[in-house]
Amino acid sequence: MAERESKEIEAASKRVADARIWLHIDEKARRLEELNEQIASPDFWNDTSRAQEVSRQASTLRNAVESYEEAVATLEDARAAAELAGEDPAFAEEKDAALERLSAMLERFEIESWFSGEMDESDAILSINPGQGGLEAQDWTEMLYRMYVRYAEQKGWKVKSLDVVAGEGIGLDRAVIQVEGHNAYGMLRSEHGVHRLVRISPTDDKKRRQTTFASVEVLPVTSDDIEVDLNPADVRVDVYRSSGPGGQCVNTTDSAVRLTHAPTGIVVTCQNEKSQLQNKEAAFKVLRAKLYELERRKREEELSALRGERMENSFGSQIRNYVLYPYQMVKDLRSNIETGNVDAVLDGDIEQFVIGYHRWRVSQ
Repeated sequence: MAERESKEIEAASKRVADARIWLHIDEKARRLEELNEQIASPDFWNDTSRAQEVSRQASTLRNAVESYEEAVATLEDARAAAELAGEDPAFAEEKDAALERLSAMLERFEIESWFSGEMDESDAILSINPGQGGLEAQDWTEMLYRMYVRYAEQKGWKVKSLDVVAGEGIGLDRAVIQVEGHNAYGMLRSEHGVHRLVRISPTDDKKRRQTTFASVEVLPVTSDDIEVDLNPADVRVDVYRSSGPGGQCVNTTDSAVRLTHAPTGIVVTCQNEKSQLQNKEAAFKVLRAKLYELERRKREEELSALRGERMENSFGSQIRNYVLYPYQMVKDLRSNIETGNVDAVLDGDIEQFVIGYHRWRVSQ
């Protein structure tokens, strides 16, 4: 094997070995064995809810272990090709291709390692609300709603509308969706904050430039084994007729649900399901998530008075600017990632901002 090929293989081998450590592959393999033993138990499916959760955990661990094993196999392919390259130059190309595949795998592993928090693997509840800007802010809320739905579709995630309410005239008065997918909450945490839009107002006859704001809140969907201090007796449940477009019976019965949590004053509404029972279950899911987030913020504030502060939905508080006029640019003010392809971003191409934020976050 030539000296250059030897150094390339040595460097790749070290990266793979390091990945085994920071991905906790040995620990995950042991945990997978434990879960497989539970799954093999004859009474495993007696508790359907728990069985589904254990199966989900096992699937996630299995994917992680198998992905790492695939990387090890790719490294061995590169090593074998490098050894044969001295006899047949064609193997040098095979070696390069294997190392390129391996590099892409290791980059994915690095991203995966960022999401090791307690709730990072959870599904996400994403709420979008208009800020300053009147009708323009409602229109901006709908644009963001569409952007996140498109992004989720590109990721292969499932989107469920919980409370999407049309605005007066144009846009949306608010939008609450549940995003279901691997690391959905962990990744979408990058979007939590105020988003600022600058453009020529489509509702202004004089075609003046307008600045508009909308806030995005991202919460984890809490599982049953996560303790949340929620006493049903503290919650007032009101039902009313849905105000938005919907399927059969949605607008003809009192199917919409509003929950008011007396101790905190948190109000949650849900009206996009067909039945009152489904809306009530979805609303309680959102309320649990908000209470979990409230407690998390309290814990963080105890550690640092600078963390967990809420920003106003207006000037000076935005995390990202979307400029459509007088030039075109989207820029994240935390990671400094920017692009001039505004149309692609608004059509859901925000992966660079999501990854860029988390790369910036882990470097702090």
